[in-house]
Amino acid sequence: MSYNHNSIDSKWQKAWEESSAFHAEYPSKKPKFYALDMFPYPSGSGLHVGHMASYTPTDVVARYKRQKGFNVLHPMGYDAFGLPAEQYAIQTGVHPAITTKKAIENFRRQLKSFGFSFDWSAEIATCEPEFYKWTQFIFLELFKKGLAYQKEVPVNWCPELKTVLANEEVVDGKSERGGHPVVRKPMKQWMLRITDYAEKLLAGLETIDWPHRTKEGQRNWIGKSTGAEVSFGIEGFEDRIEVFTTRPDTLFGVTFMVLSPEHPLVAKITTEEQKQTVDDYVAQAASKSELDRKSDTEKTGVFTGAFATHPLTGDKVPIWIADYVLMDYGTGAIMAVPGHDDRDFEFATKFEIPILRVLESEADLPFMGDGKLCNSQFLDGLDKQEAIEKISTHLEEKGLGKKTLNYKLRDWLFSRQRYWGEPFPILHKDGEPQEVPFSELPVVLPEVANYEPTADGKPPLSQNQDWVNHDGGERETDTMPGTAGSSWYFMRYFDPHNSDMFADLEKQKYWMPVDLYVGGPEHTVSHLLYSRFWQQVLFDAGLVSSPEPFQKLAHQGMLLGLDGEKMSKSRGNVVNPDDVRDTYGADALRCFILFLGPMDRDKPWNPNGINGVRKFLERVWRLCVNDEGHFKGDDTEISENLNKLLHKTTAKVGTDIENLDFNTAISALMILVNEFYKEGVAPKQGLKTLVLLLTPFAPHLCEEIWATMGEKGFASLAAWPSFDEKLLQEDSVAIAVQVNGKKRGIIDITSETQQDEAMALANDIDAVKNAIGDATIRKIIYVPGKILNVIAK
Repeated sequence: MSYNHNSIDSKWQKAWEESSAFHAEYPSKKPKFYALDMFPYPSGSGLHVGHMASYTPTDVVARYKRQKGFNVLHPMGYDAFGLPAEQYAIQTGVHPAITTKKAIENFRRQLKSFGFSFDWSAEIATCEPEFYKWTQFIFLELFKKGLAYQKEVPVNWCPELKTVLANEEVVDGKSERGGHPVVRKPMKQWMLRITDYAEKLLAGLETIDWPHRTKEGQRNWIGKSTGAEVSFGIEGFEDRIEVFTTRPDTLFGVTFMVLSPEHPLVAKITTEEQKQTVDDYVAQAASKSELDRKSDTEKTGVFTGAFATHPLTGDKVPIWIADYVLMDYGTGAIMAVPGHDDRDFEFATKFEIPILRVLESEADLPFMGDGKLCNSQFLDGLDKQEAIEKISTHLEEKGLGKKTLNYKLRDWLFSRQRYWGEPFPILHKDGEPQEVPFSELPVVLPEVANYEPTADGKPPLSQNQDWVNHDGGERETDTMPGTAGSSWYFMRYFDPHNSDMFADLEKQKYWMPVDLYVGGPEHTVSHLLYSRFWQQVLFDAGLVSSPEPFQKLAHQGMLLGLDGEKMSKSRGNVVNPDDVRDTYGADALRCFILFLGPMDRDKPWNPNGINGVRKFLERVWRLCVNDEGHFKGDDTEISENLNKLLHKTTAKVGTDIENLDFNTAISALMILVNEFYKEGVAPKQGLKTLVLLLTPFAPHLCEEIWATMGEKGFASLAAWPSFDEKLLQEDSVAIAVQVNGKKRGIIDITSETQQDEAMALANDIDAVKNAIGDATIRKIIYVPGKILNVIAK
């Protein structure tokens, strides 16, 4: 008899909800476990099976931990401010709050229908004033500490969307959403001084259990490097050009300099003859996104007509501009050593600029290795480190430079010229930004006549002058980016209704940090970095209990479409999980996604494979429930063989869940079910253990069987089965017997077999006796359960 998944699923979802089965307790004497998914953006299209690949692993761990006696917080919320709702509002005139609310209702319905054990009493949405009041509060903490400021910076401006985009929102020179052209233009923006926390962000990586690739991604993004800042004079000007280099030892190899097209000195030092050429190039560079400029393989540039003065030789050094030099990295200027840098070499070769060798090697130029210095006056003959020390000291003594640290990390651009985002709690008075008093928070997003920015980029909020003009000043009309709310939301879940603070400090001490955080690796240098920054700022301010937000991080692989590509509407390969659930049941979909392969690997969707998983669940049902719907278990004594397998499976499934190896855990459960059928028995205690082990994976089915057994309460909250360590050991194991390293036979022993007993068994083997012969046994190497090696001479 096949089980009716539709009635069973809805029955137990209703029962869990009515009893608040998964409500996290506080206070509690139980050990805590905080399991968290990266919350979704509530799009109108609803959940797809890719979301299931993210949320199901965390749910299995949360359910397992509850059965292990932990007080589990497993919440869900919505990253609800975003561009899609705003674009829909621009097209239709429907307020983003309306479409967002509708999308959230659909997401909530879907999430409940798959049996996720969320504590719905903790549900949050970043677009709710009760939530973003505290986003504004945290921004003011940054502002008061000098970590939030305004600056005119080159930004990614999308004329079609009429907004500034973050670097990660630009792909191949176009907006990630919509594929619209993006250009660079200077605009006054709010910035967050994340660079002040570069060292703390690096140090914190040593204290957290994150994937190696993710930690390396953040280290590389922060990009700490040691070097020197060198000062070059400019012929005919009092201004100087400061450059940072990690190889000051190659200073005598400088043959030209390159400024970013946005460098403030470009217009000042460019000669009249070169002005038109330079202006044209600057305009051309402005049409490229930063990512395009970084990825361009062909080097372009123009000569300014100006010359710098080499700080050591006094030689004239031509000054060029090129778009591969970025204004917001380092000083926006580089000293070019084409003999020992492939990028500089390519540029110098193209524009016929001299190339000098200052490092000894047999290799042709460019040579990027380490060699002794040559053609470098007082540095000749020194190796790299000696030369760096000597030249750095020399530059400092002469006032021409200094040793310094540099970071690739740049301050966080925090402004958007959009409507659907958190308003800044800032008033501009007499040209200066001032904080809005705490008593006036939240600064609520006002109504506007038009959701679009103006043609010249003024934000939609600027159209509501009644709102803008306030208390003798003007409100800030930019809004915060989507990454604002997500940088702290994890602390609101355990105190979602607190009107006095974003999260009570005592509750933080109990719940933080998050024990398991699951989400995609694409957030490595955005959300995952920004949330660590905010957490560390708040920790320094004494407002949070832990310096790091997420102790353990795991990434789920993508669930690919039938064509092996990432699921997307445009490709037409999206699988609607509602359809799969209706056909096979929530438990079958949950188990299938986990059984596809290792959690962190990308996996193609296979509609045929789910049939096999469904059949497995039906075998479990038939094993436990007869055709009349009654429990089949009896008081049959469990055989020694089945008992050992039950204990081994209990140990393995628990260990596999802890290690996030869900596919092998399900495989072990399949083997156990096969053994029940093979022996043709249905012992009640054995089936009870099976159901409890399967509960985190297939909770609806297991609750139904649990109730059929006559058990009280929920299987989801019943204690995880225990196992006997002794029963995990094999009764006997075959090990090789070697004489002088050569295999001469095999003996069967147990883990308790002593060396003398093993030797006695070995001496019964003719090949062993013959190999030893009349030789004297010098040494016996015996590792129980592994090897016996007799050394005889």
